[in-house]
Amino acid sequence: MKLVVVSAGLSVPSSTRLLGDRLAAAVGRAAEVDVQVVELRELAVEIAQNFTNGFPGRALAAAQEAVAGADGLVVVSPVFSASYSGLFKSFFDVLDPEALEGKPVLIAATGGSARHSLVLEHALRPLFAYLKAVVVPTGVYAASEDWGAEGLDGRIERAAGELASLMAGLSVGRAPRAATVDSFSAVVPFEEQLAALRPTG
Repeated sequence: MKLVVVSAGLSVPSSTRLLGDRLAAAVGRAAEVDVQVVELRELAVEIAQNFTNGFPGRALAAAQEAVAGADGLVVVSPVFSASYSGLFKSFFDVLDPEALEGKPVLIAATGGSARHSLVLEHALRPLFAYLKAVVVPTGVYAASEDWGAEGLDGRIERAAGELASLMAGLSVGRAPRAATVDSFSAVVPFEEQLAALRPTG
């Protein structure tokens, strides 16, 4: 299965990218996945140009194709003004509006204060619900004080396990995927999605 991490971190090194990497590693411990990382800061110019001329550059087109062809996504944004960053939103604004339909998505964010943790529920979850993605129940927020503190690892493992289970559940019975941007996963009834999240044995 193919897992794509979309990171909107701006600095190098980036706590946003670090959180994305830790989530991807945790998914990899729960399921066999090939991981690809999309760094949005490297696409900022092409994203802006796409808004003005209507056409993606080569790197942006490759990122769009990777996201559309993924079996699951980990999306991570820093918190700007109590919401996701403009760069994060802009990338999904230039994505095909049907590209995430039925696709499992794990939402995550980083910020300087625990007071911003509700960004997951009031900003990220509604965005991906609007895009018709299947958002896993557990989102992961990491404030500055969370790094190295008890609790973050547990949230990472729980969210990653939910994403891995959902990816595996939705891949069962899926038609072979062609290597094009126009390939979309089948929509699975909500009851089956919930069943895929329940532990077995």
